[in-house]
Amino acid sequence: MSITAPEISARIVEAVMAQKLAPGARLGEQQLAMLFDCSRTIVREALTRLAARGIVTVSARRGWYVIEPSQDEAREAFEARRVIESGLIRSAGRIGKDALRSLKAHLQREKAALKGSDVGTRSYLLGDFHVCLAECLGNSLLADTLRDFTARTTLIAMLYQSSHDAAQSCEDHVRIVAALERGDTAGAEALMVEHIGTVQSALRVQAQADPLAQLRDALAPLQGTPPGAKAKAQLLRSRGKTQTQASGATPSPDDSSTYLGALL
Repeated sequence: MSITAPEISARIVEAVMAQKLAPGARLGEQQLAMLFDCSRTIVREALTRLAARGIVTVSARRGWYVIEPSQDEAREAFEARRVIESGLIRSAGRIGKDALRSLKAHLQREKAALKGSDVGTRSYLLGDFHVCLAECLGNSLLADTLRDFTARTTLIAMLYQSSHDAAQSCEDHVRIVAALERGDTAGAEALMVEHIGTVQSALRVQAQADPLAQLRDALAPLQGTPPGAKAKAQLLRSRGKTQTQASGATPSPDDSSTYLGALL
């Protein structure tokens, strides 16, 4: 039986959550069609689904590739998860015995993965805990939403080199489940908010860079430049201003001579 587009989409999301597909990784239609032994039409349908879910994107030059979230998108993703997951716990009420058994079984798999050497499985299970929690709390719609947000925050952690400890994440999950088992919904909600905040704070997000820094450094005068070089640049700027004033025109902020003069 041939593979379907939803199955290909699920495999790609799973690979992202396991940190096997990095931000910016190219997803060639032909290569995927050969890998899954299917038509490019099915591959294209799968990638289109993932683009609508915010996991991949496409451009005329690069084709399909895994998203590279910006710092603003990273902040928004964590804010969305904080709202969704805290609200999910708050509205769930007391958790049932079957759901608790499922969550505890998941925690056991997390602990086993921490002891092993398979980083992919460990990463996947730590992220999938949040999907499992939504399913156990009886909201499959939010489980699907959280799967996409978890995949996105996994990419963010890879892109911004998160220093968060996997063992700490597992311990946080254990505390959340223990609070739910006690019937302490408010405590579980507070622990979830704290957990997401801790993961977010571990990101190495730098201050917004100067967009002209690289060009400014490249065009700066070299060490040991003859004294006349700077004077010549200043003379060129002065002439540009004089010509502008003589013509009665107001210097445009987009004027190339003004732009290059600022760089020099």
